[in-house]
Amino acid sequence: MATQPGTGAHVGSPGGAPPAHREARPALLVLALSALGVVFGDLGTSPLYALQEAFHGARGVAATTANVIGIVSLFIWSLVLMVSVKYVAVLMRAGNRGEGGILALLALLVSGRAPVVRRAGLLVALALFGAAMLYGDGVITPAISVLSAVEGLRIATPVFEPYVVPITVVILVALFAFQRFGSGRVGVVFGPLLAIWFVTIAVLGVHALLAAPEILAAFNPVHGVRFFARNGWHAVLALGAVVLCLTGGEALYADMGHFGPKPIRVAWYALAFPALVLSYLGQGALLLHQPGAADRPFYSMVPPWALYPMVALATAATIIASQALIAAVFSLTRQAGQLGYLPRTQIVHTSGSTIGQIYLPGLNWVLMIATLGVVVTFRSSDRLAAAFGLAVSTTMAITTLLFAVVARVRWRWPIGLVLAVAGTFFVADCAFVVGNLFKVMDGGWLPLVLGLMIFTVMTTWLAGRRRLAEASRERSLPVGTFLTSLGLNPPHRVRGTAVFLAAETEGVPLVLLHHLKHNQVLHETVILLTVTTEEIPRVSDADRVRIESLSLGFHRVVARYGFMEEPDVPRVVAAAARMKGLSDQDSRTTYYLGRLSVVPPSERRTGRMPRWRVSLFSFLKRNERSATMYFDIPPNRVVEIGTRVEL
Repeated sequence: MATQPGTGAHVGSPGGAPPAHREARPALLVLALSALGVVFGDLGTSPLYALQEAFHGARGVAATTANVIGIVSLFIWSLVLMVSVKYVAVLMRAGNRGEGGILALLALLVSGRAPVVRRAGLLVALALFGAAMLYGDGVITPAISVLSAVEGLRIATPVFEPYVVPITVVILVALFAFQRFGSGRVGVVFGPLLAIWFVTIAVLGVHALLAAPEILAAFNPVHGVRFFARNGWHAVLALGAVVLCLTGGEALYADMGHFGPKPIRVAWYALAFPALVLSYLGQGALLLHQPGAADRPFYSMVPPWALYPMVALATAATIIASQALIAAVFSLTRQAGQLGYLPRTQIVHTSGSTIGQIYLPGLNWVLMIATLGVVVTFRSSDRLAAAFGLAVSTTMAITTLLFAVVARVRWRWPIGLVLAVAGTFFVADCAFVVGNLFKVMDGGWLPLVLGLMIFTVMTTWLAGRRRLAEASRERSLPVGTFLTSLGLNPPHRVRGTAVFLAAETEGVPLVLLHHLKHNQVLHETVILLTVTTEEIPRVSDADRVRIESLSLGFHRVVARYGFMEEPDVPRVVAAAARMKGLSDQDSRTTYYLGRLSVVPPSERRTGRMPRWRVSLFSFLKRNERSATMYFDIPPNRVVEIGTRVEL
């Protein structure tokens, strides 16, 4: 289980951040540079499309001097409050053994040390919905990022107008096709390229700023307040554009485990944050003198001679941003599978030294098809921006709610402090959500549909697994009763070891009962093995295996893994054999697995799950990655026994 602050887990506390990453200065700078390429790609490419959305379309405001200064002020102070304070200063203290992200918060909430939260099913559902919305982010980010970069060609010449979408499609196909080689192959250039990007947009911003220094008034938050007073309801709608400058905040938090808080903070405060502020100031300065450039302020700052190089650099930056989001979705899927919220899926490790570099073939091609469909359907970053904000703002609001509960239950913050800190964040989050709700018909339906689909799958899988465990317990026998019966009527015993995988740590596995019923034979040594996933990223080798010797050659083995690890059953069996002096000859070890056939209840019996959910769970179960592959068991040592279960 995840431990509380002060017991070794990096859960964070008001007293200080965990002393996890103490790097020497050169190493810290290298990590900070690497963090630029992995953590800040999405945030860093937002200037391509964020500001223009505030002045674009029927819901945009007029690009007057007061409105431009007010909007830029909202951009700056949103970055300060929601990224610098919320994510970088506060949420990065809410880590689970150094890992961050919405599933890390969920793991803290459902652990046995937070019984009040464990009964709050609504919070668990919210966490799953927030995680589901991140999949929408993973689809939309590559589409809008690459599309907005390639659209710079239209500024250079209208000749490229018909080719923007085809070029975007080609780039995205190449990006997804490259995933199987692993991001580590090009990871060494991600950081330097993003550093060049940040420096470039900062220089462009300063150049435009010098021509209209009056934009510096945007640093005064009063202009943001006056913007609301002046524009009323239109100002609330403009928040749907302001939130676009915060895309990537969740990825920043989720990627905390790759580098640790310190390098991310250095990269943010030293380069990323100043560059973003200067870019938005520069775009605002341009609009003060050229209001007509409101439909494309970023590329309008670029001198004509530098337009093509800038498009190339922007395309490279957006590819990096897309790569980071795709990798984050891969990581999220693996964590969800380990925690029991999604079916097992094929995972390919693309690096022998970095555990986080993984490739999920099936998910990769699903993401590619969905992303290409979004590009072909929306065809411009302007239309796609309406779909983007709702996914971002919804996930941010859910993260704040989860953080508030963690701060109250796990950190024991006074209720007044929780309301002051989390309440401030939540008010801002809700304002962004409201600003995006009116974009539902313009494209905001897309992340909602994607999120609801993934949420339905996750909750159905979770409910199905729980119901399946209940059905298995109902049909199982207590170990003591079983061994007593076995002693009175012993079957024939053969040489070797039989390993029966069981989902529960109590009772006799159904696969063992079926094996004994049909084959009337047992091995000399029988291991009842349960693999559990803890609510921590990794489990130490010393705590990996627990073994209990029963009688009649039976042993109960429990193997513990973290949600960032993948189980290796043969290694667990070998470790258990060494601990008890058993034979660990692989040639004499047979693994017995149950192949469950899940069906809806008969007409005479009412199930606890709706029939459509049972059918969906059955479909997911049939297409789940086999336990043989998932647990890394040699296929020629496996015996599968089928079982039919009505839910």
